[in-house]
This record gives sequence, structure tokens and C-alpha cells, in this order.
Amino acid sequence: MTNAPNLSHGRGYLAIPGPSVMPEAVLQAMHRPAPNIYAGELPDMMPGIMTDLKRVARTSHHCAIYIANGHGAWEAALANVVAPGDRVLVPATGRFGHGWGDMATGLGADVEVIDFGKSDPFDLNRIAETLKADSGHKIKAVLAVHVDTSSSVLNDVAGLRRVLDDLGHPALLMADCIASLGCDRFEMDDWGVDIMVTGCQKGLMVPPGCAFVFFNDRAQAVRDAMPRVSRYWDWTPRSQAEELWQYFDGTAPTHHLFGLRVALDMIHAEGIEAVWARHTTLARAVWTACEAWGEGGDLRLNIADRAHRSTAVTSLRLNGSDGTRLREWVEGQIGLTLGIGLGMAEPDDPRRDAFFRLGHMGHVNGQMVMGMLGGIDAGLKALGIAHGRGALDAASDVIGGAGA
Repeated sequence: MTNAPNLSHGRGYLAIPGPSVMPEAVLQAMHRPAPNIYAGELPDMMPGIMTDLKRVARTSHHCAIYIANGHGAWEAALANVVAPGDRVLVPATGRFGHGWGDMATGLGADVEVIDFGKSDPFDLNRIAETLKADSGHKIKAVLAVHVDTSSSVLNDVAGLRRVLDDLGHPALLMADCIASLGCDRFEMDDWGVDIMVTGCQKGLMVPPGCAFVFFNDRAQAVRDAMPRVSRYWDWTPRSQAEELWQYFDGTAPTHHLFGLRVALDMIHAEGIEAVWARHTTLARAVWTACEAWGEGGDLRLNIADRAHRSTAVTSLRLNGSDGTRLREWVEGQIGLTLGIGLGMAEPDDPRRDAFFRLGHMGHVNGQMVMGMLGGIDAGLKALGIAHGRGALDAASDVIGGAGA
């Protein structure tokens, strides 16, 4: 096979869990000269952008935009409601729960982590026990990651609100929807979430660079009682802006906003319920293929129960170094880039090369997912990695059934 052709030339497919595939319409909207930031098209479209962002978040309350990534959104949210010495509770189900907790520690908060491991969702009973023991209501906020991008677990945020309400606990419910917004169903107001954070580079289909913090009046009241909030992170002036610069405390991320306007138009033209349904069907096709490969083979999905899997990302495990071998083969030989197994093992743990992830978020459709699965199937065969057969037939049955 030394003379076998390399089949990677042509348009590559970035199937990592963010940045996601960017629509051509978004990229074309961004490919333009710098605009006037004081008058004209860009300032005029900001109120509509804010309204349509809230539609995606399913909230009628407030939104602030930051020139940042998801980590910036974490800090912005915390800076507005958590003062040094305040206590926060972090139920962690992967790398990013711990990361948000570490951010709170860096701001001087007293952080209590309940670690549920990397393959299980929140245990609401355990969280309830911790909150019930907090009879003095010292816990000011609960930091909940809706979908942890490392483990691909989907957590029950609405159930967490029920726990807080049943106990009469006043802690703010804060949700990280960086991986899930615009992919997995999320209902900010109906689920009783006080603060939600996300970024533009996943379900919102815009290149990395903008972060968003959504918050309700209850959270604003906590912000108003804070002894101080840094000028840059303060969400109040950003959410009440009248001039373009006020939304960003300075120069706006002009070209990101042009792209975001188009991305929001695409989401609302499809309809958010239809967006969720599309992600659900495509994810089921991915899971079905992976389950078929696992029968008689070594491939395992990190989250065993489908009810607890995100429809945006799937975390997987092979044996030994096979995860890395597979990633390198499909990228080098057929132009398909899969995600690394981020945070699933320590750097010096030999198992770290067993893990990898599939991103199926945002601007994806049936033929893209089938192409990704076909590429993985070819890689398993080329590398001699043990796997069950019939995965592509099973996935096409899911997609074909959805279109029947």
C-alpha cells in the first residue's frame, strides 16, 4: 500500500466540538472593509442583535456582550455577583465544571466542588444534601455546566432549579451553555436560570471572539448589592447601552457582529425548535454508529445513557493509543479533523491517547455527519482497530427514517 494515494486534498472537515463549522454566509458577511462605528448599518443593527440573542437563550431579560472567549464569560458572570469570601457550589462532571470553579477561586470565592467524575451527570440528591446542610444560606451561587464539552455529559439544569426551590435556598443558579446553546434544548426563563454564559464559536456558528452573559432581574439585584464590580466586567452599562461603544466598553468587534447577525438570521429562519430537532437526529445517528462499532470492538461512548448525552458533542474511548492513531489517520489521509480527548486523562496518563471527541454542533447536516462517520469507519479498517460492523447502515437508517 506504499503507493496508495493521499485522499486529504480538497475541502477539509473540522469535526471538533468548537470552533464549529462556519457557514459560508457568515464568513462572507465578515469579509468586508472596516465599517463606521459611529453611525450607519452596524450601530443600527445592535438592538436587533440583542433581541435575537435573547430569543436563542429563551429569555426576556438582559444580555451583555464581551470581547472574550468562554473563560471571559465565566469571569464576567462571577465578577458581577460573587465577592471575595462568598461561597459557591460547583457540581462538576468534567474539565469545565472544575475550570469555572477555579475561576471563582481566583476571584477570591470560597469554592465547594462536588465531583461526579467524568462519565456521570449531576446526582441531584447529593446536591440537595449539600444545599440542605447549608442552613445559613452561605452558598451564594451554584455554578452548573449544562454540557461539559470534555465529557459530553448533558446535565439537568431544570432539575437543579427544582432542588433549590424545594429547599427554599436563595442561591443564584448559574449555567454554562458554552457548548449547548443553539444545539441542546435550553430554556433560561422556564427553567429558572438566573445567569447563563455562552460563546459565539459553537452553536452560534461565528468564529471565536465574542462571549455573552444573560441575566435576570434577580441576578441584577445581587449585582446592585455588590460592594464593587470592575468597570470592564460590569454588565449593567453593557446591557443598557444606547451607543455602539457602550455595548463593549470601547471599540466593537465589528466583523464578528456582521457574522453574528447572519448566524442569528439563519437560526431564526430554521426555528429554534427545528434546530434542536436537527441536532437530536444527527446525534442519534452518531450514537447509533458508535454503538454498532462497539459491538465486538473496543470503542466505547463516555456517557452510557443516551438521556444524559449532549446532542452537540460525543466523547469516545478506544484502547491504548488508538484514539490518537485514529485522529491522526483521518486527518492526514482523508482531511477529517476529530477532537482530542480534552481533560479525560492527565498529561502523564497513558490512557490520554485512547480518548477523542466528535463535534456535531451548529452548521451541520445529514451528509456531513454521514461523511464524518464514513471517515471514521475507513480509519478503523485501515488501522486494524477492532470494531463491530454495520455502523454506517445503522446511522443511515436513523437519518433516512427522519426524512421519511
